[in-house]
Parts: sequence; C-alpha cells; structure tokens
Amino acid sequence: MITLFRKLRTALATKDRRPQDNTSRNWLQTIFITSVGVTILVLGVRHLKWLQTWELAAYDQMIRLRPAEPPDPHLLLVTVTEEDLGSQDFSLPDDIINQLLVKIQSYQPRVIGLSIDRSKQKNLGTGLSNLDNIITYCTFSSMGSPEIPPPPNFPIDQIGFSDVISDDEDVIVRRSLLFAASNDKKCKTQFSFAALLAIHYLERQGIKSYFTDLNHFYIGKSLFPRLSKDAGSYENIDAAGYQILLNYRDPSEFAKQVTLTQVLQGKVDPNWIKDRLVIIGTTARSVHPGFYTPYSGSAKYPQRIAPVYIHAQVASQIISTALSDRPLIWYLPNWAEAVWVWGWSLVGGVLAWQLRYPLRLGLAGSVSLGSLVGVCYLLFLQGAWLPVIPPAVALVLSGVSVMAYSTYQTQQHTKIIVLQVEKQKEAIEQLNTLLKETTRIYDKHVHSGTTVDNTEKATGDFILGGRYQIHKVLGSGGFGCTYLAKDNQRPGNPICVVKQLMPARRDTRFMQVARRLFDAEAEILEVLGKHHQIPELLAYFEENNEFYLVQEYISGHALSEELPPHYDTKTESEVIEMLKGILEVLAFVHEHRVIHRDIKPSNIIRCDTDNRLVLIDFGAVKMMQPQTADQTELATVAIGTRGYAPPEQFAGHPRLSSDIYAVGMIAIQALTGIPPHELHPHPETGTVEWRHRVKVSEKLAEILDKMVRYHFSDRYQSAAEVLQDLQKIE
Repeated sequence: MITLFRKLRTALATKDRRPQDNTSRNWLQTIFITSVGVTILVLGVRHLKWLQTWELAAYDQMIRLRPAEPPDPHLLLVTVTEEDLGSQDFSLPDDIINQLLVKIQSYQPRVIGLSIDRSKQKNLGTGLSNLDNIITYCTFSSMGSPEIPPPPNFPIDQIGFSDVISDDEDVIVRRSLLFAASNDKKCKTQFSFAALLAIHYLERQGIKSYFTDLNHFYIGKSLFPRLSKDAGSYENIDAAGYQILLNYRDPSEFAKQVTLTQVLQGKVDPNWIKDRLVIIGTTARSVHPGFYTPYSGSAKYPQRIAPVYIHAQVASQIISTALSDRPLIWYLPNWAEAVWVWGWSLVGGVLAWQLRYPLRLGLAGSVSLGSLVGVCYLLFLQGAWLPVIPPAVALVLSGVSVMAYSTYQTQQHTKIIVLQVEKQKEAIEQLNTLLKETTRIYDKHVHSGTTVDNTEKATGDFILGGRYQIHKVLGSGGFGCTYLAKDNQRPGNPICVVKQLMPARRDTRFMQVARRLFDAEAEILEVLGKHHQIPELLAYFEENNEFYLVQEYISGHALSEELPPHYDTKTESEVIEMLKGILEVLAFVHEHRVIHRDIKPSNIIRCDTDNRLVLIDFGAVKMMQPQTADQTELATVAIGTRGYAPPEQFAGHPRLSSDIYAVGMIAIQALTGIPPHELHPHPETGTVEWRHRVKVSEKLAEILDKMVRYHFSDRYQSAAEVLQDLQKIE
C-alpha cells in the first residue's frame, strides 16, 4: 500500500497511504472467511458421521439431565417377573393369561395391550365377552430372527408389530417406528404395537387419527412429523417407515406398575385400572435381555430395559402429546443447523481476535462453551434438539485458527518492526554523532543554503501534502508544530492530526540520517496503529525538508488534566484501573519490541467517546530535534521527560522496562499528588521514596516499587507481568 502511494505522489516527494479505515474491515473479513471455512469443514466431517457418536452421547446426556416428570396418569404396567414365571419355561400357561385378562377386564380399562407372545394360543381371551379393547402383537422376520405370527383368533386391526429399532453405532433405542410396510406372510399389520395402543385409547376418548395428503400423521390437532434420514445429529440413517424421536420419561417413575401376581390376588386399586391403558409384558431377563436406552449410560438406571417398557414409553409419548401438549423432540432444518454452527464459529473467531492472549482466550472459550451447552440444554427442555458438538468444535477451531493467524501476523509485524528498530538504532547513533560535532548548527545552515523558519504558520491559509488543510495549532515548539487539519481528499473532510517535525539541521548528512529515522518510525507506527489504543497512522510525507506524520484524531483530554493539581489525588481503585488501561496498550507495544521512550501524562489521551486511554507521541523520532527545557538536558544522548524517564534512558540505553518505570511514576503521582521530579531517591538503592506520602495497600505498593526500581534488571520485564500482579489484588 505504501509503495503504491509513493508512486502516485512522486512529484510531491511524499509518502502517503490510504486511511486505515479498512483495518477493522480486514479483520472482519478474516473472521468471516475463517468462520465460513471452519463451518464447511465441520459440516463436512459431520456428514461423514465422524461426529455422530459424540453428538448422540451429548443427546443421551441431556435426556438423563432432564428433571423427572410426574408419572403418566393414563398408563398402568402389569409386569411378569421372574417370580411370576416361577418354574415355567419362558412362558405362562394359557389359562393364567386368560384369567389375568378376565381380572383386568372386570376393572373396566379403556385398552389392554398384551406384550407377551401368544402366537400358539388359539383360545386367547376365553371367558371374555368383549375382545375389542385388547391389542396384541406379532413380529416381522429379520436377519437372525424368525417371524412371530399373531394369535390366530385375533383380527388384524387389533394386532401391531413389536419390532424396535436401535442405532447402528451403539444399539441404543432413540427412535420409535410407528408405521411400516410388511412383506411377511402372517405379520401383515402396518401399525406398531405402541402406536396402535395409543390410537385405540385416544379414539375411545373421541380423538381421531389421520394422514394428510402430504403423508403427515395427525392425532387430533397434534402433528407427529416423520423423521428424516438426517434429522438432528443423525446422518444418513435408515429412516424407512414412519419414525419419530422417542421422548423418554424417566424410567424409574414414568408409570404405575404392578405384578401379575398382585393383579390375580386382587391387591390392586381398581381406580388404577379403570379407564386406563393397561400394558401387560414380561420383564424377566430369562425371556428377553432388554434394550439399551439413553439412560444406559448412567449407573442410576439398569443397563437394559424390557421391551414392554419401550412400548409403554412410545404409547405414553403419543397420548401425552395429544392430550397434554407434551412436546415432541424437534430439530432444525439443515440450513438452520448450518447457520447455528456458523454463528458459534463466528463467536470463536471474534473472541480470538478481541482477546488474543491464550489464557484469556481459554477462559472466555470455556465460558462460551458452557453457554453453548446451557443454551442447548434449556432449549432441549422445550423439546428442541440443537447440535452441541459441531458448534463446539467450530467455536474452538475458529478461535484457534484466528489466534494462529493473529500470532502469525504479529510475528510478521514484529519482524518488520525489529528491522525498523535496528534502523532506528543505527540512525540514532549517527544523529548522536552528528549532534556532538563541534560545528555550530547555524554555520551548517548557512553552508547548506537553508535557514530554519521558526515562525508559526497561520491556520486556514495553507495546505500540507496537497490535501491537509490546517485548521488549528494544537502545540508548537522551537522546531515543530502539531496541527489539527482537515483531509480534503476523503469524503466528509474528516479531522486529523498533522505533526510537523523540523530537523535540527538541514545539511545533507543530517537530513539523510533524519530521513531514515523518520521512515523507520513511520513504518513502526504503521503497525502499532492497528491497536485501538494507539492513533492510526494515516499518512507520512516530507515537504520542504520538513517531516510530517498524519494520525487519527482522538477527541479527548490529556491524562495530565486528571492528575493533581487539576484534580485531587486518585483512590487506589482508580489508580489500578488507570494502570490497567495504560499497561494493556503497553503490552501490545512491547510485544512488538518497541520502546515508547516518552511515556508521561501529557502523552496519554482519555478518549471522550469510550473513555479509553490512548498512547500518543512515540519518542524515537524526536532525536532529530533538540529537547525542550522540561525534558532531559542530555539532548544529544537520550529522549525522555525528567521525572518519568529512568536512569538508563538518560544514559542513552532505554529498555522495555524503561516504559514500565514511567507508568509507575504516573501512578505514584496520581496517588501522592507530587510530580515525579520532586520525589527524592533512597540514598542506598536509588529508588524513589514515596510510601510515606500516602496510605496504600501493601500489594499495590509492592507492585509500584517494583515498577520504579532504580536498576532496570530489578523491575518488571514486561507489561504483561504487571497486569498479572494487578489482577491478583482484586
């Protein structure tokens, strides 16, 4: 970008670039592209069923975590236990079954379901005057198991198939088959045993069932949508027949239960049977080992449950939905699930871009994952099955990807800055040598045919760089000014800050070195300006042997206006917040191995719009100018302001910890109300003495003392370390 503008403005000998309005746009684009790419990847992996096992495990966990519902008042289970069977081999005598049916029928149930194989009993129901409300079953033939025909004396419309479908991955029953086409010779019914029980029960209450032209199944006003092959977290399942998701009740208390013996002995309350759906079935493991369910993963429940419980759960679900509006488990269409996954992928990308540091990102990521699980669980309580694993994977992958890209970009930027810092150091050394020369500056100016015009230019009547119309003088000194200007080449003529830097000398050698220093500083500010607490560099150019930096205008006031004598001293909590605001941007600066060199209250702006602290006026470029009276007296050696600059900086050897020293002195000034240069050092250690001036907590005092130690090696070596210790105070 800079190279392009150099070509465009060759005639004016300026170096310019477009405003960095597109910085945030570039990162939005990065997050958008990353999130879309990760979403496509996750959905592709999901389509291959690589996530299905985890997704179904999450589904089972949410099933188990739901609060238990009250028992279904419409059902009664009559179980045939091992004790009821006694010495019988897997089956009860015909007369006992008929006796049981007569006994139950005498209590006037609405429907009786017999989930016991009676295919060889030719006199089923003997002794009953009415068999219309009894439903029994047959079983389709399948691989490894033969067909079980229905009782020969029962009509087909009172027979349902008892087949149960389980998932291939883990043989857990999560779906219910309501209707299916039959090719068997004897088991010809198309209704499942459970569905037929519920339909007969509801029809006796005047609630009809029907199919629409679109093949949708209704009972009354309740639609039972057909399961698709990629429903919820399923991918390419066998969805033949008419299937629905089985919305379990807690198996430990989903319906009243009695045993066969209790019924035969008359130990059952007749009100438990009257107008109820009574389902009779065997729970003995010697007859059937049972099926795995979502509750099998918990030690609180049996690993397997008998088939009669599965049929009862399905019948209960249908009846409760039709009578009590108990929600069915529903799921989003594929496109909505894709948007759901993409949304969480965006969350991961935004968190990574905003937080950047692995520890904070890990904490925020954990909170986000917890929020995802919480949202999915709360919606599941309402019957909504939203994917958990794909968005979680997308969130983590996006966060890691953006973090990796951000780290890569930081490394690339750091390489650029390190190169420019080396150029800075070389230029500063050369400037020091030139400034130490014994030849008088004025003689040099005369020799070069130039003079320094120190007259302040009138505002409004001249334009710099062919586009920046000067509006107001913000500050001026002997060798430069800071202007408020309007950019005439951008829509709306936005306000910006133009900083004029006039070299101390105009001879060829000095100008060459000053130009290299200026270019290096501009390249550094180009990268640092991407941080929201540093003004963006909008342009830099040279005109008439003077250098200009054009930066974003920050509307606000200097931090010096918040410190004594303008205001009273700050409280400890206020100082901690101020320190955090400065150190957060300083950590970013130091991460790129850049030393500010001139941190002081007047170089920190409190933004009016969002109250953030903005760091301005980086100091290396000032080497081309002599220092003013309030700065160091060693103008040819160092940059810094008396009281805020540590000893090694005055000696011309600034370190990263030099900036930390300056921030610590600002905090001490805020607490004590005393300017730093008025504080006296300890006679032995050289560290400024300030504790006796103000009452402050020991933890904060220790942090500030370590920030302003006399020797740079005894101080904090990074702003991040200071931030970590400040967090411990809270």
